[in-house]
Amino acid sequence: MPVDIHGKEYKTVAERVAEFHEKHKEDRKSIITELLKFEDNTIIFKATITINEETYVGHAFEEVGSSRINETSAGECGETSAIGRALAAASFAGSEYASADELVNALEKQKD
Repeated sequence: MPVDIHGKEYKTVAERVAEFHEKHKEDRKSIITELLKFEDNTIIFKATITINEETYVGHAFEEVGSSRINETSAGECGETSAIGRALAAASFAGSEYASADELVNALEKQKD
């Protein structure tokens, strides 16, 4: 169920992934992630979604220690955000391109 944040609907990445698999049960599909950079406390992930012959890409940037969750889970957050953005490019989004996970993380960073 989408999350309402400031009057806008954001789906979680888990919801987007479930919809992706449900809609494309019979299709050749994949979700592949790649760690592009992990140095100087900077993490950059790339996710590639393939549905038959179509490809969609999403990227995410995280800084280790930039928020409470990124003190221990910056890699996981980056990978999840990249997947969510790639799925949004493939039309799996709420009313917003960013995922609920991504927005909650951004709001958390703003608090710190």
